[in-house]
Amino acid sequence: MKPGTLLSDIPLFQALSTEDKERLSQSIRRQTLQKGEVLFHKGSEGTKLFVIIRGKIKVQLPSPLKEEIVLAVFSDGDFFGEMALLDGMPRSADAVALEDSELFVLSRSDFVAFLQNNPAAIQAILRSLSLRLRKTDDLLQDTCFLNVSGRLAKKLVQLAEDHGKEENNQASFELAITQADLAKMVGSSRESVNKELRMLREKGLLTIEGRSFIIHNMQRLKRRIK
Repeated sequence: MKPGTLLSDIPLFQALSTEDKERLSQSIRRQTLQKGEVLFHKGSEGTKLFVIIRGKIKVQLPSPLKEEIVLAVFSDGDFFGEMALLDGMPRSADAVALEDSELFVLSRSDFVAFLQNNPAAIQAILRSLSLRLRKTDDLLQDTCFLNVSGRLAKKLVQLAEDHGKEENNQASFELAITQADLAKMVGSSRESVNKELRMLREKGLLTIEGRSFIIHNMQRLKRRIK
């Protein structure tokens, strides 16, 4: 896929003209990662924006208790790293490849030079940053006010909406995540999440086969978010 084509699908760049997208794409480079490879660590220099061509990248906060908190899982077409790209501050989390991945990489110096003459691009970035901040606020609120059952149900619905497809009240998605990863995403123990997943299977709401997740009744699952 050409960089300019992928940029057209990213909210960060949708406000740009075709000519601007093509000009910006000239500065983009490719990078490949193997499964389990670290893209960057928390505290490392932040000077790049990443766009996933193919693969999965998880962003997580390291913990002194060795139980990381997974903030997000990004897949084909998603972008991340934009905050460090704009302010040059150190990375606020770790990023690790969940599977073999290929990315487009845009450096801060090239991006800032491009933005200086593109007010529309600046407005698009502000909207994107606002959305990311709202998602972080939602994560904090969920941890405070939802029980494990509600947090897991909400996360499964979100993963289905972000990475899968829904039809006739049934949704499915494929994602290389473990029960331990799910536990980190909802801020709980693997044992508690395993218990909740078993309950969802027994109720006929969920099927998990390898990397495939099938939600058999989205409405019933959403009612558990309380």
